[in-house]
Amino acid sequence: MREATFLILTALADEPRHGYGIIQEVAGLSGGRVNLLPGTLYAALDRLVAQSLVELSHEEVVDGRLRRYYRLRADGQAELARQTERLRQLASAAETRLRAVRPRTA
Repeated sequence: MREATFLILTALADEPRHGYGIIQEVAGLSGGRVNLLPGTLYAALDRLVAQSLVELSHEEVVDGRLRRYYRLRADGQAELARQTERLRQLASAAETRLRAVRPRTA
């Protein structure tokens, strides 16, 4: 799974968000490293909806503009949990190897 997709799912894990809210949350989660453009975000959301990981929560009109809110589905929560565990295992393996090559101090 791409980092941006992982971060989109993570952004939706606690509450429904509209597009700009997701963009802001992803930027915050990544410490500003990942800045999604709207076209990239909506293409990813379309893909995640097609995969039944995300769904449209609700819509509202704000200042004359339609806001669509998305939420994580149960399958999306399960996939996020799987990916989180996969990344945890990879990080653990890397830490183990790094400890093996670090110089030992007295």
